[in-house]
Amino acid sequence: MALVTAPNLAEADEVYAALLKAHEGLSEAQSHAMNAQLVLILANHIGNRQVLEDAFALARKGL
Repeated sequence: MALVTAPNLAEADEVYAALLKAHEGLSEAQSHAMNAQLVLILANHIGNRQVLEDAFALARKGL
């Protein structure tokens, strides 16, 4: 399975708003911890090591 890089998220603005809302009231450390938990939850859902490694590389490249 290849990493999907073309826009593929329905209601992207609403999803982004929900992500921001999920971070409301958290300290910086809690926000980082939540992001880490979210990555692990979604990685488990994806379940494909190569897709995840491709995503990690793409995310790092964007820094």
